[in-house]
Amino acid sequence: MEPEESNQINTNEKIIIKKSSFNAVVIGIIIVVAIAAFFAGSYTSNLNSEQITQKDLDDAIAKLELKILQSRLPTEQQKQPVQISADDDPVRGNPDAPITIIEFSDFQCPFCARFHVQTLPLLLENYIDSGKVKLVYRDFPIQSIHPNAMPAAVAAECADDQGKYWQYHDRLFENQNQWSGLDTIDAIAVFGQYALDLELNQQEFNTCLNGGKYVNEIKKDLDDGREYGVSGTPGFFIGNDKLGYIELKGAQPFESFKKVLDSQLMS
Repeated sequence: MEPEESNQINTNEKIIIKKSSFNAVVIGIIIVVAIAAFFAGSYTSNLNSEQITQKDLDDAIAKLELKILQSRLPTEQQKQPVQISADDDPVRGNPDAPITIIEFSDFQCPFCARFHVQTLPLLLENYIDSGKVKLVYRDFPIQSIHPNAMPAAVAAECADDQGKYWQYHDRLFENQNQWSGLDTIDAIAVFGQYALDLELNQQEFNTCLNGGKYVNEIKKDLDDGREYGVSGTPGFFIGNDKLGYIELKGAQPFESFKKVLDSQLMS
């Protein structure tokens, strides 16, 4: 784990550990009482109905988990849902999907690669490919520890000019070990080879990459991410303009995304 990422994630873990010893008990009591009240109401109004199913229980828990996550937002933000801009960055999935995952990521970050290799395929299979959720990728290259992250981000944007953003994006993450440790000039040569492999117009791609065409666009993503409180990668905001957005930090497992997505899709 790189220094900046390590500091960010370890600090969060310490905070969570200190708070959880008390908050976990309180939240547990809230969930138990709320579920009991929920089903007590169902029972008194449906004395002759069938027994409560596991799905009923799962749905009730999911709704409560969403309310608990939303309750962690500051009071002012609860009055007005938290707004996170997708800008005009690449979208994976149905553009009209009701829920959006906005990711701030760094192509040289190993934890970002872990998310894209391990967790993203499950999100694609269960939510994105079916049109329920879309993913927006925003750049957050941490140049102080990832010197090749900026040219990698520019290269991906240059591939987008030729309609192959996601193919190039996947190539960068799947082969991160191949270029991550190289000197930047050698990494750029590898990025040119990826463009050749994907049958991009080589001259157009090289002109775009060597000229730094998208550096300002990427810096805008960085500025927006900092404004939203992003300080390590990967960082995710899940929701929509009506519900607001729930933040997930780090390379979270699929189950963490599933809890938030299922709750929001039921809202």
